[in-house]
Amino acid sequence: MLFFLHNKNRVYHRKGVFTIEALNEIRNKKGFICDMDGVIYHGNKLLPGVKEFVDWLYREDKKFLFLTNSSDRSPRDLMQKLQRMGLDIDETHFYTSAQATARFLKSQQPGCSAYVMGEAGLMNALYEEGITMNDTTPDYVVIGEPKSYNYEMIIKAVKLIQNGAKLVATNSDLTGPTENGIIPACRAFVAPIELATGKNAYFVGKPNPLMMRTGLRMLGVHSDEAAMIGDRMDTDIVAGMESGLETVLVLSGVTTRENMQVFAYRPRHILNGVGDIVPKE
Repeated sequence: MLFFLHNKNRVYHRKGVFTIEALNEIRNKKGFICDMDGVIYHGNKLLPGVKEFVDWLYREDKKFLFLTNSSDRSPRDLMQKLQRMGLDIDETHFYTSAQATARFLKSQQPGCSAYVMGEAGLMNALYEEGITMNDTTPDYVVIGEPKSYNYEMIIKAVKLIQNGAKLVATNSDLTGPTENGIIPACRAFVAPIELATGKNAYFVGKPNPLMMRTGLRMLGVHSDEAAMIGDRMDTDIVAGMESGLETVLVLSGVTTRENMQVFAYRPRHILNGVGDIVPKE
C-alpha cells in the first residue's frame, strides 16, 4: 500500500522512495472526476490544499467535474456553498446523485410520480425532469437524505411499496463525513424500509456505472484519459476502477489506511489530499 508525501523532486511512502512519475500519471490526465464530501470539504470546512488544486485545474486547462452522492443540494447550491468558502466554480462543474436519480426515473417511466423522502436538491431535480410528487399512489418511493426522517415516514413508505411502488435511492453511502465526525447517510435511511418490505432498493449514485458514464460524457473525455478522486473505497474507488479511470484515494475523508485493508481491490494511488497533486515550487 502506497502512502505519498512530497518534496520538490521525489514522492515518498512509508517503505521507500518513488520517482515523480507516479504523480505525473495523475497530473497528465485530461479530465478529473472528484467526489466532494471528504475530498473538497467536511461540512462547511474547506479541506487543506483544495484551493491550490482548483487553481491548478484551471491553470492547466483540465476538464473537471465534482460528482457527489449527496442529494440534498442542487448544483447552484453547491456552487454558492463553495463561493462562501472562497472557491469560484461555475455550476456546470457539478453533478449530483439527485440529478442522476431524476434522469434515471425519466428514462424508465417518463411522467411518473414519486413519494420522496429527501431535501430540496432532490425535489428540484425531480421536478426539472417532469416527475410529480404523489403520496397516495406513486410509481416510486425515492429516498435521499431527509433531515426530518421519522417513524411516520417509514410507515408511509412501507405501505406505498406494499401497494406496488418501486423503491429507488439516490446513493448507497451508509455514512458520510462532516466537520463533526461521521454521520448516517442514505443507505442507513433505506435499510429499515428494505427490511420491513423485503424489497431491495435500486441505488442510482456511485458506484452505479450510470453516474460515471454520464460524468465522462459531461467532461467529453474517454475513461483512460480521466482520473477518479475520492475518499471512499466502496463507492468512489470501485466506481472509478470498474469504469476504467485512474483511481486516486485521498485520506481526508472516510477511508483510512487501516480500514481499506478489508477490500479486495486497491486504488492506483493513495494521497493525503488533493493538494498533493499540485506540483510544488
